[in-house]
Amino acid sequence: MNNLIIDTDSYKVSHWHQYPPNTTAMFSYLESRGGRYDKTVFFGLQYILKEYLTQRINPAMVSEANEFFQLHGEPFNFDGWIRIAKKLDGKIPIKIRAVPEGTVVPNHNILMSGESTDPETFWIASWFETILMRMWYPITVATQSWHIKQTIKKYLDLTADAPDAEIAFKLHDFGSRGVSSQESAMIGGAAHLVNFMGSDTMAGVWCANKYYNISMAGFSIPAAEHSIMTVWGRENEVKAYENMIDKYGDQPMFACVSDSYDIYNACEKLWGEKLYQKVVDANAMVIIRPDSGSPRKVVLKCLEILGSKFGFTQNSKGYKVLNHVRVIQGDGINEQSIKDICNAFIADGWSATNVAFGMGGALLQQVNRDTQKFAYKCSHATVNGKDVDVFKQPITDPDKNSKPGRLELTKTGNKFETVNTSEGQWTSGQKVMETVFENGEIKKEYSFEEIRKTAAGFAPKEIILNSGSI
Repeated sequence: MNNLIIDTDSYKVSHWHQYPPNTTAMFSYLESRGGRYDKTVFFGLQYILKEYLTQRINPAMVSEANEFFQLHGEPFNFDGWIRIAKKLDGKIPIKIRAVPEGTVVPNHNILMSGESTDPETFWIASWFETILMRMWYPITVATQSWHIKQTIKKYLDLTADAPDAEIAFKLHDFGSRGVSSQESAMIGGAAHLVNFMGSDTMAGVWCANKYYNISMAGFSIPAAEHSIMTVWGRENEVKAYENMIDKYGDQPMFACVSDSYDIYNACEKLWGEKLYQKVVDANAMVIIRPDSGSPRKVVLKCLEILGSKFGFTQNSKGYKVLNHVRVIQGDGINEQSIKDICNAFIADGWSATNVAFGMGGALLQQVNRDTQKFAYKCSHATVNGKDVDVFKQPITDPDKNSKPGRLELTKTGNKFETVNTSEGQWTSGQKVMETVFENGEIKKEYSFEEIRKTAAGFAPKEIILNSGSI
């Protein structure tokens, strides 16, 4: 859709008639009201601003919207939009303030505000709720990815010699084919890259590069799929693997799916015996990929077989590290299965160095707005020249209470607090939010390196173990 005016919910079109007379300003805010995780990683606003809100409104767009909404049955504010198109030079009269992208904020705090800057089109702050609410998606993907990173990092801290060097490539994005649209792959894939550097979702890598000013945000390696293995025929399975060594043995690493027929036979007889010397002689680290069965059981058994064939060393923390080969599990991966797999192989003495994960639909698609209970609500208005705090308190669901006033996020030490500045509550603490957009123009940008550094800075410093598992 090219017409920004139409990209809203139908009922928004009639709201300009419904506010009190002489309303001249509105202030709205975005928050996570709870959900799966206790804190969220703010990400994705810069993409939305560059892709959508920097567009200029022109008379042709207003005329198209007017015709559309007349047929649709909604009372379109033609005069208001023509004012924006002509008198305001097409620039959307909104001021947006937000926490820096990459900031990790506890739930129930303001993350972003949107307020009108033109008294005659005050309702514009609400009109674009629909677009701005879509922030839930990149925030939720970045949040889930961030929390999984903390989990994997704890296993590495416990069992690996160089956890900081390994973590960036421990969760690979396999989600591009499992999302509902190219744009989901773009912004969801970019959100994952806030925390990790491995991805096969090229749309996400491209999005991060283009909208966040980085030359290359994500990386991948040569890898095989089942069609390559099976086109050789079952009787030539070993030749398919040998071909991978011949073609990519001089690379740092390559991955080869090995469960087209019998993953255990492939690990033991083919990789571990027939191709043993070629694997040892190759420069590449060979990454073997199981892709079926119970991930917890299959990964552990593959490690045991490969260890018996290629041998292993014991690292400084007393855990086994395979020689020449590694394993990546990309089937059935979600946050819980990662924990289950790691707990199983660590209990058997294997280091997390040996295993990486690929995550698809669970990473980019199996989330929704209610995963973190996102809401965008009006909290303040100006009516007849007077400030009015705006909020709701439904008796049937206190969790849906909204906040009143002109809100600000402050930080004192490591503690965040949302304050109502219209009531003079803010007396101490550093303001966190910054003006990133005003009257059609971007005022503040963040590079992808900055965002990654910000998100990484909120990582917990302690390993927490529970009954021997994390």
